[in-house]
Amino acid sequence: MTEPGEQSRIEADEARVALAGERWRARSRRVKLYRRILPIIILVLAGGALTWTVFRTVMSGVERKASQNQEVRLDKPLFHGQDAQGRAFTVGAQGAIRDPATGHFRLVGPALKLNLGGRKVTEMTADGGTYNEQARTVTIGPNVRISDGGSGFVLTTPEAVVDTNTGIVTGSKGVQGAGPIGTINASSYAIYDQGQRVVFNGSGDTKISGTITPAGSGE
Repeated sequence: MTEPGEQSRIEADEARVALAGERWRARSRRVKLYRRILPIIILVLAGGALTWTVFRTVMSGVERKASQNQEVRLDKPLFHGQDAQGRAFTVGAQGAIRDPATGHFRLVGPALKLNLGGRKVTEMTADGGTYNEQARTVTIGPNVRISDGGSGFVLTTPEAVVDTNTGIVTGSKGVQGAGPIGTINASSYAIYDQGQRVVFNGSGDTKISGTITPAGSGE
C-alpha cells in the first residue's frame, strides 16, 4: 500500500513529466514553424533587395536621361550683343551646352570678338569657358590667347573674365605678352575700353606695373 506522502511525490513527478513533455512538444512545434517560415522570409528579403537594386538602376537611368534631355546643346553657336556704350561683341564657340540647373552655357573652344569700330577688334580664344548670359559675363580658360586690337599686344594667360556690359577684360592668374614696346610678364591685367587702355600689375618676381595705350606709351 502506498503511503500518502509517497503518493504525493509520485503525482508531483508525473505532473513535472507531463509539463516537460508539453514544453518539448510546444518547442518542437515552434521549430517546425520556424523551419517553414524562415526560408520564406529569406526569399522575401532577397527578392526585396534585388527589386530595390533593379528599381534604383532603372530610376538612375531615367533621371540621367531626363537631365540630358533638359540640356540644350548648340553646335557652333554665336551670341551677339552690345556693351553699355553701344560697342558690339560676339561670343562664339565650337559647341555649347546649357546647364539646366544654372542656365549658364558651357563653351567648348570659345572665341570672342570685342569691336572698337574699324579694324580695332580684340579677339580672344581658349580651350573652354562659361557664358553667364544673365550676369553678362564670360569666363574662359585655360590656354587663353588675346589679340588686342587697341594696344597691338598679343597676350597669353590661364584665364580671362569678360564683362560684356562694360567691355572690360580682367585676369588674375598671370599674363605674358609681346607687342610694339616689347614683352610683358605680370601677375594680373585689365583691358579697358575694348583695348584702348591695358593695365598690368605684378608681385613677387613680376614687379611690373603700368599702362599701355594704342599709341604705344607705357610706364
